[in-house]
Amino acid sequence: MSFKSKRRLLRLIYHIFVAVFGLVMIYPVLWMISGSLKNNVEIIKGSLSLIPPNWRWDNYATGWRGFGGISFATFFKNSFFISCVATIGTVLSSSCIAYSFARLRYRGRKIWFTLMIMTMLLPGQVLLIPQYILYHRLGLVPSMVPLLLPHFLGQAFFIYQMMQFMAGIPRELDEAAFVDGCSRYGIYARIVFPLLKPAIVTTIIIQFYWKWDDFQGPLIYLSTPLSYTVSIALKLFVDSSSTTDYGALFAMSTLSLIPVFLIFLFFNKYLTEGITMSGLKG
Repeated sequence: MSFKSKRRLLRLIYHIFVAVFGLVMIYPVLWMISGSLKNNVEIIKGSLSLIPPNWRWDNYATGWRGFGGISFATFFKNSFFISCVATIGTVLSSSCIAYSFARLRYRGRKIWFTLMIMTMLLPGQVLLIPQYILYHRLGLVPSMVPLLLPHFLGQAFFIYQMMQFMAGIPRELDEAAFVDGCSRYGIYARIVFPLLKPAIVTTIIIQFYWKWDDFQGPLIYLSTPLSYTVSIALKLFVDSSSTTDYGALFAMSTLSLIPVFLIFLFFNKYLTEGITMSGLKG
């Protein structure tokens, strides 16, 4: 066998392996989508087939009706509102704080930066009770405010990420703008922030994912069905005291994947462009 034939064979084996591995990874999602078109008996049997024997589109209508006269549109609206507002707050506040740490020099900067890094080492569970007590004493429980307010005060992970990206932006741009009469705020808004596009897109994708999938926060701070998010509403399909409608559960779970998929599909283009073309030209 020639060298060229061996390369083709190895390439074929590689693509087959990747295809099989990819199918294994995506199979649970495909099975859930298939389950959204089956009845309870077919789902409980646990058949590995992805083709439903009878396509039950009524599962989507049943699931969309929701509970107690509240349709799933309300839950989607609440999740969209919380995810979008929290993402916007994270981008604005984290980029502003990152600019302060990366570009400005002031007394106590290193101490504040160290304290910020230390917050990343704390497990989220440690903060649950103190945060709840604080918000409760401020009269903000139950409401959506505890789910949104922290994101307007900066997120340590994204602050550090943006700081690392800012390190690659030449300081000469800041100095040139300052000489031309631009203030520190102007430098941030007109020069640094637009060049943060790759970091901003990454923050949007990750933060939206986190907030959209968040179950613990809404469970703690939301108490009325009209304010429930999709993650809480999906849990309501599971009833330990009666029969669970798995078909409707899978149908709404499938719909809940669409916004996340669209966010990645839409921003992935800008993420790739932002990484390959950082906006800095020599």
